[in-house]
Amino acid sequence: MSLLVTGSLGIDTVETPFGKRDDVVGGSAVYFAYAASFFTPVRLVGAVGEDAPKSFFDVFKGRDIDTTGLEIRKGSKTFRWHGSYVKDLNEAVSVQTDLNILAEQGPRIPPNFLDSKYVFLANSHPALQQQLLSSLKNPKLVVADTMNLWINVERPELLNLLKKIHGLVLNDGEARLLTEKKNLIEAGREVMKLGPKFVIIKKGEHGSLLCIGDEVFVLPAFPADKVVDPTGAGDSFAGGMMGYLATQGTFSPPTIKRALAFGTVVASFTIADFSLAGLQATDRDAIDQRFAAFKSAMSF
Repeated sequence: MSLLVTGSLGIDTVETPFGKRDDVVGGSAVYFAYAASFFTPVRLVGAVGEDAPKSFFDVFKGRDIDTTGLEIRKGSKTFRWHGSYVKDLNEAVSVQTDLNILAEQGPRIPPNFLDSKYVFLANSHPALQQQLLSSLKNPKLVVADTMNLWINVERPELLNLLKKIHGLVLNDGEARLLTEKKNLIEAGREVMKLGPKFVIIKKGEHGSLLCIGDEVFVLPAFPADKVVDPTGAGDSFAGGMMGYLATQGTFSPPTIKRALAFGTVVASFTIADFSLAGLQATDRDAIDQRFAAFKSAMSF
């Protein structure tokens, strides 16, 4: 069943110990959509400015990604981000961020997307996330992402959003910031008290943590021997996770655990090269093979 994602589409400049890439395709919705498309059809909602190069849209060729909801806005400029991982591959230093179109009115969801049952609200202003969510008819599963900026300056809007979603994805620092709890298990449980039925806390190279009901599940990162560019790893993780969930008829704890494992495996392909090159170089068979190896490695 189709999975809808809305979030940023951008032009990135990225520096890592392995080199520098200027003006490559980026944005949370782009990484998410590509990753999720290995599992299920994806409906993409987002906006770019008229400065976006035509090659920007070539990345979706051959993928089951419906770009009907992709707006090219006249008079606007595309979101741009320049990040550096030269000092630490685990944490990006934002050299420059130009919100551009992200500071404007959000994109509209096409009428034929309004019946989407699986929805991922990638990182954006929580008021905009709520606005887009309110347009949908009767979604079955809604999961959102957020960031420290919104926790700091838009907490009331974020808290309103949390009451309307089924799951939340955030990193360890954001979980601690939101709940003022140092222990991540405590933090996850505190977030669930705010509304979500389950919470996924990303821990970078240390994997992820799931809180659902009374259960806590910890999954390590895939033991990757090649890390070139971590940009988009978290969004690819979410894409793989939601892509798998959209193919399932249940959202039980065992199903979500498997979804986390698929997300972890997909992210391991993303980090192997710059921008989308790592994902473009793989296929579903390779993902399933790595999933089997990952599952075997977790057995004892």
